Amino acid sequence: MSFSLRDLDYEDIKTVGSLEQELFPVDAWPLQMFYEEFFRPDTRRYIVAEVDGVIVGYAGVMIIDTTADIQTIAVLPDHEGRGIGTALLHELLAEAARRGAQEVLLEVRADNPRAQLLYTRTGFTKISTRRRYYRDGVDAWVMRLELPPAGAPGDAGPESGPSGGDNENTGNVNENTSQDSGGTEGDRP
Repeated sequence: MSFSLRDLDYEDIKTVGSLEQELFPVDAWPLQMFYEEFFRPDTRRYIVAEVDGVIVGYAGVMIIDTTADIQTIAVLPDHEGRGIGTALLHELLAEAARRGAQEVLLEVRADNPRAQLLYTRTGFTKISTRRRYYRDGVDAWVMRLELPPAGAPGDAGPESGPSGGDNENTGNVNENTSQDSGGTEGDRP
């Protein structure tokens, strides 16, 4: 089954908001937050993943000056293991590079080894821990990826990094990828 990525449209926000509530019942963003993020294209980009015209995942990044912050990455449990989360992450990294970011930060649940593996395979390293960051009391790992300067020798861009294969559960405050939950969750400020 193939999938495609595209920019989030205004009409998609209610669908994404519903997925958010389903995937992250404890840490879900309110619908209004998605609208607010959507209307900040100067510093934000949100994308969706579709299978047969149905949204099965979404992700967003905030880029300010030379720092990017992965805001959210989520994939429906029935669509995990197909590279969707990896593709979403790599598109956000490519966007960060296009906008001149030199580093990318994110938070991932300390109890989400699948997401941690995806990030580690993509080149992120753990730089600190935020104690009891999530509403259910779970710690967050803060992870960082340095992006090569644009046009650096051997730089093929973030897309050329390790693919992570089946491990698409990524980490952000909405990355519902703990061992017994579906979706993807990771970092949100």
